[in-house]
Amino acid sequence: MKQALNILYKEQVSKFLMEQFQYNNIHQIPKLVKITLNRGLGEASQNTKALQKSIDELSIITGQKPIVTRAKKSIAGFKIREKLPVGLMVTLRKYKMYSFLARFIHLSLPRIRDFRGIDIKGFDGRGNYNLGLKEQLLFPEIEYDQIDQIRGLDISIVTTARSDRECFMLLKALGIPFKNS
Repeated sequence: MKQALNILYKEQVSKFLMEQFQYNNIHQIPKLVKITLNRGLGEASQNTKALQKSIDELSIITGQKPIVTRAKKSIAGFKIREKLPVGLMVTLRKYKMYSFLARFIHLSLPRIRDFRGIDIKGFDGRGNYNLGLKEQLLFPEIEYDQIDQIRGLDISIVTTARSDRECFMLLKALGIPFKNS
């Protein structure tokens, strides 16, 4: 089944970007490569129940099981031992990526209290966008009664754009609401 956002990109956004930036070749048009979701565990790394709860939440949000990232070396000041779980990571590509982005734009972002748009300072200078969320309750899949603690997550949208302006126009055309744009 084709995703509506994928069809929108192929039929309208790619043509709009081709005209906007006067590309000579269709392969120069920026496109989405992947979306990565990261979550640091903090004190939950010591607690296996909290770790499993976090894994379950990310798999409900994304539709795919996250990878547990582990510490590479021990750091006594942070009470971290080697191979102790320190975070979770999910990489979405193709249809799952477009599905997640559509749900994020149309269902999750409107649930943010006093939402005025996403900040445009999240571009990294190479055509990618990074965003941090403070709580997992934005996602309608997560039930309020089922969470034990509010935990945030980071979202990275990786594109083939060569500049921030190209990435901004791509994401804006896909429907992401930015502040003051």
